[in-house]
Amino acid sequence: MKRLILAMICAAGLAQAEGEQAGTFDYYVLALSWTPTWCALEGDDRDSPQCEGGRGYGFTLHGLWPQYETGWPSFCPTTLRAPSRGMTGEMTDIMGSAGLAWHQWRKHGVCTGLEARDYYALSRLAYDSITRPDLLRRLDEEVRLPAAVIEEAFLEVNTQLEPDMLTVTCRANRIQEVRICLTRGLEPRICGSDVIRDCTSPDALFSPMR
Repeated sequence: MKRLILAMICAAGLAQAEGEQAGTFDYYVLALSWTPTWCALEGDDRDSPQCEGGRGYGFTLHGLWPQYETGWPSFCPTTLRAPSRGMTGEMTDIMGSAGLAWHQWRKHGVCTGLEARDYYALSRLAYDSITRPDLLRRLDEEVRLPAAVIEEAFLEVNTQLEPDMLTVTCRANRIQEVRICLTRGLEPRICGSDVIRDCTSPDALFSPMR
């Protein structure tokens, strides 16, 4: 009955749920954020160290998100201990900041039912399972392109993926994220209909790494 109510809410346009039972979900979405876009829209205003030139951040791990077939849980009640500063600090090499690592645990990690250390370890495994196209890191000037070009670049270097297993999002007409759907065992799978919403811009801006 609880899942039926959730489905009805989702059909009405409210896809996100809060306070759901931890560990009850269907699959993961691995969200990879293009750092130059984040810096242009948010990070520069925050003077984030992630945006400093020469740091080498390209596609960073935004998060590993538990997902229902329709909708997703967040902020699930938990009695598990919050991550230490050491744990969040260890994630900066792939997430850009300890603050993001903390936020991802608080919003999404708690819904996995995993201990914080195990959630971060699983997130790193998921991140490492996907090859980020080196060609995109070598760009030295801004280009405008359809989001499909970014998707094709990922498909070319990740032969285990099929088109319906990932989506490319835009924000402010910039390439924002690549989101890849994975089973609970981190195997690629087809995305749910509420996830597979590709950016339709024919000329989204893709800025080079700093």
